[in-house]
Amino acid sequence: MNVRRSANGSSLFPSLLESESPEQREVLNEGTFKRMISIERKRTERSRTPFLLMLLDMGNQQASAKNGKALDSIVSALVASTRETDVIGWYKSRSTVGVMFTGLAVVDKNSLLSTMLTRMSATLRDNLTFEQFSQISISFHFFPDDWDHEISDRPSNPTLYPDLSSPDSATRFLSGAKRMMDVVGSALAVVVLAPVFLIIAVAVKVSSKGPVLFRQQRIGQHGKRFTFLKFRSMHLGNDSSVHQEYVTKLIAGQAKRIPSNGNGKGVFKLTNDKRITPVGMFLRKTSLDELPQFLNVLIGDMSLVGPRPAIPYEVAAYQTWHRRRVLEVKPGITGLWQVNGRSRVKFDDMVRLDLRYAKTWSLWADVKILLRTPVVVVFGDGAY
Repeated sequence: MNVRRSANGSSLFPSLLESESPEQREVLNEGTFKRMISIERKRTERSRTPFLLMLLDMGNQQASAKNGKALDSIVSALVASTRETDVIGWYKSRSTVGVMFTGLAVVDKNSLLSTMLTRMSATLRDNLTFEQFSQISISFHFFPDDWDHEISDRPSNPTLYPDLSSPDSATRFLSGAKRMMDVVGSALAVVVLAPVFLIIAVAVKVSSKGPVLFRQQRIGQHGKRFTFLKFRSMHLGNDSSVHQEYVTKLIAGQAKRIPSNGNGKGVFKLTNDKRITPVGMFLRKTSLDELPQFLNVLIGDMSLVGPRPAIPYEVAAYQTWHRRRVLEVKPGITGLWQVNGRSRVKFDDMVRLDLRYAKTWSLWADVKILLRTPVVVVFGDGAY
């Protein structure tokens, strides 16, 4: 039997694989089961009580058709040997069956994995032939999952996010329309603003040593990294530790508002930063430093509207629920946060705005945000 440990386990329940009721329980279909995984993730984000997803894979559906009796035996064994509070369903219809073990009190993840594997193996041996048993692949997926930030493609475990990996047809259609709007809008912006690009490039090059463009690794949708572009607004060779320290405090809710522009409101952002050049200060205040991001939109790393792309060390400091802002939609040049106070908004409130956008976005909502953005930029609300 092939055993994959794609995530760590959790602390032991004495009866984790012992049924608490002999009654027949419902085995959820693929769509409902994946929906339940999504709901349980969000419940875990609030309660901080983790869950464990166990998958038993019999291979592709064509091969599984020959093993109908084995699949029925597996399902019957799961129903009889798990708790009523555990959720059983098809992760892939008639191919991969799963169980979500919820309400886990974490003490030793590795201990749980070992115990779960031993007990499940014994249960399956008692209900299957040796040939059937040898064809099963068991994998365990623990949530919250530990993101591997060294992986540039996707640090999260895709198995735990089936709702994001396989959107429905309506969502795919809207996403396609949004992408079309992004391509047309960004291409038009690059052409129309070409003279502005040239003027800013000359100003940046003449005012300080270094390249015209600032390139930085940022986190995009699903946690994938991409090269983020801005007009350079800082001197070369500056130390990012000051910004990293402030961002870490900001995420933890420990950062204080810093006065700006003498209006007494203050912003949650570093001000009077000596790393910024005089030209860079103007570019930041007017948001002109953001213009190269239309190229990011054009190649598909970003969207015109969405959450701001996060820096890797920022994501490393996130709470579990914060991660959803970099999972559910592409990052954007502008968004709800930008048109609702920007740096005057606390970090948690910014994340809530991003999640509200991810949940309710539409093409018309994007148009309204795009129309509001120039007004916000002109008045400089929350900018620094």
